Amino acid sequence: MTDDLRKKAAEMLLKGATLMAEPCPYCKGVRVMKDGNALCISCGRQPDPAKTVTESAEVKQTSPILESLNKKLEDLGKELENETSHEKQQQILQSINGILETLQKLKK
Repeated sequence: MTDDLRKKAAEMLLKGATLMAEPCPYCKGVRVMKDGNALCISCGRQPDPAKTVTESAEVKQTSPILESLNKKLEDLGKELENETSHEKQQQILQSINGILETLQKLKK
């Protein structure tokens, strides 16, 4: 996960993007969705929509810890969307970044 991808994902989240529950079909990384465009935070790829449906059905079996972390990411994304305080936004983004790093380590 590069710093550039993290920054781009954080910018997308600040502009109203949401974290996706379905992992990237290529690397199983976390994705951010904005205006119909999904960006994988791990590999930076945007999946082919035809592949996503097929491969996401195969990925349904995930560990409880991964499901829990992905749920937490969704919750933080919603919280970030509604937050107006810049300081609180920064705290939320730091939490998101920490979870993304943990997910990346678990998926290796």
